[in-house]
Amino acid sequence: MDVGKAYDLLVGKLTKWFEEFIKLLPNLVIATIVVVLGFFLAKVVKSFSLKMIRKVSHLETINSLFASFVYILTLGVALFTALDILNLDKAVTTALAGAGILGLALAFAFQDIAANFMSGIFMSFRRPFNVGDLVKLGEYRGRIESVNLRDTTLITLEGQRLLIPNKTVFQNAIENFTSSGIRRMDLKVGVSYGDDLERVKQITLESVKTIPERDTHKEVEFFYEEFGDSSINFALRIWLNSPEQKVYLAARSNAVMAIKTAFDKSDIMIPFPIRTLDFGIKGGEKLSEMKIDLGEKRQVVSEKIANPVAKEQ
Repeated sequence: MDVGKAYDLLVGKLTKWFEEFIKLLPNLVIATIVVVLGFFLAKVVKSFSLKMIRKVSHLETINSLFASFVYILTLGVALFTALDILNLDKAVTTALAGAGILGLALAFAFQDIAANFMSGIFMSFRRPFNVGDLVKLGEYRGRIESVNLRDTTLITLEGQRLLIPNKTVFQNAIENFTSSGIRRMDLKVGVSYGDDLERVKQITLESVKTIPERDTHKEVEFFYEEFGDSSINFALRIWLNSPEQKVYLAARSNAVMAIKTAFDKSDIMIPFPIRTLDFGIKGGEKLSEMKIDLGEKRQVVSEKIANPVAKEQ
């Protein structure tokens, strides 16, 4: 191919492209306007959605994430509309297909992260607890420090920082001690079989009425529960004026001391565990009624003490 033909071919291609560009110029201007307006509209929608989500959620991390998602979604609609105006239908279809395949691949690869992420969003609407609440999550008990997109941070009662995946928190039972503002302390005690049970009940109730942690608006509950091995056991239920763990422990300590002091003054016995030894072959035979002759053995022992070498001789 000589230089002249190559030059003519190149000029022809450029001329054709320029003509196509001139034909596409109006659509290009409109598409550019759509994209610019899309950016401004996306910012307005983001601001509006952030105000709306804050009315139902107090987790700022989740609120910002939701607003950003709405912003990207609005901007994406504007971009795809601009591509459609430019008659780039195939490009739009290819982009959507690629986004779908990529999203599916990412969903399989990061399904645990996605599950924790969605659990965090659901919890922001469900609001089972707030930052600072005293809760029990599974086998862990402590105070909520923070909730982010992947996990929940718990400060245990021993002072350790514990990170629990949001999926685990969302799918299991949550015990919130702070939400109700009150808490009940249960105490189990046993008394001797020889004590008057009605008298025990009255003295016990009087002894715990004055502990400072008790909620005076609720009555102390007393229930006999069972005949134990060496005692009759009862349960004491005391409602407290605060759900705090320190108040709970102080109430238990004060109740134990008050009951012990009242029982000592009233000669009520909290028995030690008792074991009965049965020396009869068939059972039921008392030790005092058994005939045990130790006379012969005492004599043998005395002889050994008096003459320790007698056996060798």
